[in-house]
Formats: sequence, C-alpha cells, structure tokens
Amino acid sequence: MPRILGVDVPKNKRTRIALGYIYGIGESNVVGLLKATGVDGEKMASELTEEEISKILTHIQQANIKVEGDLRREVTQNIRRLIDIGSYRGSRHKKGLPTRGQRTKCNARTRKGPRPRVGGIKKK
Repeated sequence: MPRILGVDVPKNKRTRIALGYIYGIGESNVVGLLKATGVDGEKMASELTEEEISKILTHIQQANIKVEGDLRREVTQNIRRLIDIGSYRGSRHKKGLPTRGQRTKCNARTRKGPRPRVGGIKKK
C-alpha cells in the first residue's frame, strides 16, 4: 500500500482515484499532477514504483499545493476567525447550522442532527 504524504492510499484502486484520498487533492489536481509527472493514471496504485511515488511527492511540494494537516489547519483557522469577529457565517458555524443560505425549516438534518424526540415514555 503506497504511503503518500502520511496517507495510505488504497492499493486496489487506479492511481487517479487513489490520489483523491489525500485531503486537498481533487479530480482537477490529480489530472494536472499525473500529466506533469508522466505517471499513468490507469495503473493500479499497488503497481506504482518508488520513483513514481517520489515524482508525485516532489511535484506536490514544488507546486505548493496545501494538503492534509496544513490545509485542515487553515480551514479551521478561517472558521475560528469568522466566529471571533462575530460575522453571520461565524454565528451559523457556532450554532451548527447551514452557513450558505439553505432553508432549515424542513431540511438541514445533516447539520442539525437527528430530530429531538418529543413525547412521554410508554407505560406497560
């Protein structure tokens, strides 16, 4: 199982899919990455050689793509900044509600969690 940037990418998937398991690398980044390094995207991840893995690593570092810990830290700092300045988006983050204008009367169960149960305990 190849280990790239501290992530064990799945060995039973194609390289172009397996690289997407790294946080911060999406489909468009993968296409450019494979084109720049000359690695075959249809090759299984378990078939990658050490040389190909090192090419991928050096290209990610040279292209200054923020991945994994650095990107997660930046995202959490951005959310913390919104909360600290008291913006509307920050207050929505703090309350655990959708931040981009979605309706919450009948949807938003992903952000709000399961419905609270109302009613008494059934007696035998």
